[in-house]
Amino acid sequence: MNIHVLAVGDVVGDAGVEFLCRHLPALRRLHGVHFTVVCGENAACNGLLPAQADAIFAAGADVITMGNHTWDKRQIVKYMEGNAYIIRPANYTSRAPGRGWGVFDGPRGLRIQVVDLIGRVAMDANFDNPFTKVDEILKRDGADITLVDFHAEATSEKGAMAWHLDGRVQALWGTHTHVPTADGQVLPQGLGFVTDLGMTGPAQSVIGIRPEQAINRFLGGLPQRFEPAPGPCKLNAVLFEIDPGAKRCVSVQRVDIL
Repeated sequence: MNIHVLAVGDVVGDAGVEFLCRHLPALRRLHGVHFTVVCGENAACNGLLPAQADAIFAAGADVITMGNHTWDKRQIVKYMEGNAYIIRPANYTSRAPGRGWGVFDGPRGLRIQVVDLIGRVAMDANFDNPFTKVDEILKRDGADITLVDFHAEATSEKGAMAWHLDGRVQALWGTHTHVPTADGQVLPQGLGFVTDLGMTGPAQSVIGIRPEQAINRFLGGLPQRFEPAPGPCKLNAVLFEIDPGAKRCVSVQRVDIL
């Protein structure tokens, strides 16, 4: 029997958290989802607060992944150290608190490994190499299925990682750019891939923030503290159907709520 894995794009702001909480349970039921991974690093616009993490888990997330804004809300540090189901990029330096991957209980006794990675192209360069880091992680035994959230800016880096891992993991999706891509595919050796999930939050925005703030930045105005845009929200997600016996993804499908 195949399993359905739902990956949900970066949750942005309180409105994004509320929209996720309102729609994720029904989305899981509709598609018979067995395991859900949500990127939560922008729930507080920059960073994630413990109460927001609690709400995301209560909505149905099995694992929360993070990214370049992991430490923007320092309140999350203690929470992360006490909760194995929230992970930050594994290729942060060894001085960083928290965990970069974990093996979790799935349906029918399956062991599902989730790995969080961060890219280095057009990002903060103070990260270990994500390609060699994931190779190191995959040398460990104990997982029936492996899923990877690659939090990266460059589409080329995400695509290269997918081909690097084809045949060794079952699904890889990109996060961080907040723009959903239409390239869902299964690579030749069975890896399900999409360049970016998109985001969950304000639809009438520039990647979740107020448009006037983005315009101000590009016009060279004074720096401002970014705020989530008001108005209607959306939820961007991708559903991966995986055959655990063959250790292959068999389909990749967008399941956006607009």
